[in-house]
This record gives sequence, C-alpha cells and structure tokens, in this order.
Amino acid sequence: MLTVRIGLLPIIAVLGVFFIAVFLIMRSQSHTLSWYHEFPGPEWLQVPNVPQETTSRQRPSPCGIPKPCPEGDFSFLITSGAANVVGPKICIEGKMVMGYVENNVGYGINIAVVNGKTGEGMKTAFFNMYDGDIEPLVEFLKSIENGSIVLIATYDDPATKLNEEARKLIRELGSSAIQSLGFRDNWVFVGGKGADVASTLEKHIKNNRDKNKYDSWPEMIEWQGCLPRYLE
Repeated sequence: MLTVRIGLLPIIAVLGVFFIAVFLIMRSQSHTLSWYHEFPGPEWLQVPNVPQETTSRQRPSPCGIPKPCPEGDFSFLITSGAANVVGPKICIEGKMVMGYVENNVGYGINIAVVNGKTGEGMKTAFFNMYDGDIEPLVEFLKSIENGSIVLIATYDDPATKLNEEARKLIRELGSSAIQSLGFRDNWVFVGGKGADVASTLEKHIKNNRDKNKYDSWPEMIEWQGCLPRYLE
C-alpha cells in the first residue's frame, strides 16, 4: 500500500505542474481571447468591464450658458461688480473679454470695445472714478471708432469724478442713464459708436441704503442677450 502511494506522487506532481502551466498560459492570453466574441475565454478568466475614472473634469464656463441668438448675431453676458468685493465681467460669444481671471477689471468704470463686424475684442480699460483722473476716460471714449460695440460695467463707485464731457461722450454711445449715474450706483450698458449700431441696452440701479442688498451698495446686475452685427 505504501509503495502504491509513493508511486502516485510523481504523477500527481506532474499533473499539478501541468495544470498550473495551463492556468498561467490561459490567463496571459485571456485579454487576446476576449477580443473575439466567438471565443471569449472561460468565464472565470474574464476581466469585468469597469468604467475608468476620468482624470479631466470639465469646469463650468465663467461666461455661463450662452443665450441662443439669431444667425449672425453675437451673444453677450455682462455683470456689474458686487459691492466692492466681486469684480465685473464681460463676455462675447462665450469668451471672457474682461474679468478677474484676465486681471483687467478694477474699481470704477470698466469698458470693452468690440469690433461690430467680427465680434472680436479690440481694447479694454478700467477707470477709477473715486480717486482717479477723468482725462484718461475722456481720451479713451474719444478714441472709439465708428462701427464699434461698447460694453460698460461698473464696480464700486462709477461716478464721483465724472464730468459733463465724459457723460456727453457716453450719452453719444446711446446711454440715457449716464446723466443720473451717481455715487456707488450699479450700471451695465451695451451700445455702440455710429448710427448703424442698432442695439442699445442698459440697466441702472440707484444706491439707496433703504433698498440696497449689500448695505452701502445695490445688488449686482447681470444681463445676457444678443447683439446684431454692424452694417455699413
């Protein structure tokens, strides 16, 4: 009996090595076999189809969801500042033209000038109207070319240093609220230079302590819309 058991050991050892070799070969080839639907390989060799976690996450656009516009028009989004904490932003066609990330906004009056034919940004600037000079704003307004779309957003105080010349130049762009714009009012404006610039839009909220959302400042203004192209 002992002789029979000793004689079986080599056979068992050989079979064990054989099955281990087969297991390793089939496992290494399982990914190749699974390419063929006709022969996916043994069920116990299949790798579960686990979705891979994506490493790139889409960030929400700082310009929000663009408003659907008629073909040929430009979409825009403009917001005033919130108190003296959050700066304004101006977007054209879903692209940020002025904003905190661009590092091109500041206290006072923020202006973006856009090509009325192509929608491309031409120049931007901001002017401190509390303790800054009025002359740079006047010169900037005078330099705006015919056929330009002009977008203006206020931040903190837009009016302390405004004079009649500056108000007149902004009025010529299509604004009516500029005449009554006062200390820490909130105001956004979309207009243009030239008679054929069709759209003029603006919203003005007066600084009123009894109605203000932020104590000494009115609530932030946000406006989204469409701008027609400049037609000669």
